[in-house]
Amino acid sequence: MPFIDVKLSKKITDSEKEQLKSDLGKAISTMHKPESYLMVGICDGYDLYFAGNKLANGAFVSVSVFGKAKASDTEKMTETICDILNKRFSVAGNNVYVTYTDVENWGWNGSNF
Repeated sequence: MPFIDVKLSKKITDSEKEQLKSDLGKAISTMHKPESYLMVGICDGYDLYFAGNKLANGAFVSVSVFGKAKASDTEKMTETICDILNKRFSVAGNNVYVTYTDVENWGWNGSNF
């Protein structure tokens, strides 16, 4: 039951959002999670500030997973996310923050896992 929330400082097209969603769908296997349960949120044109300066091209990505993620998996996922953002949108890795949240209680379809 993963959720990936992406906030980008620059605006992207609907087609680019579809590509990003697909790339993240493949990347989630790094966390040993299936794309079939992945939910992705994409917010573009989001104001991001780093070190007191507004980022023209930056990203904040939050990855929530049901259960406990391994540090080695999150390390690989961060590398993959940064690679996707750099290749698709020229976002430099030093303008990307990625956070991970392990979720013990996750609800779906009227009940909890």
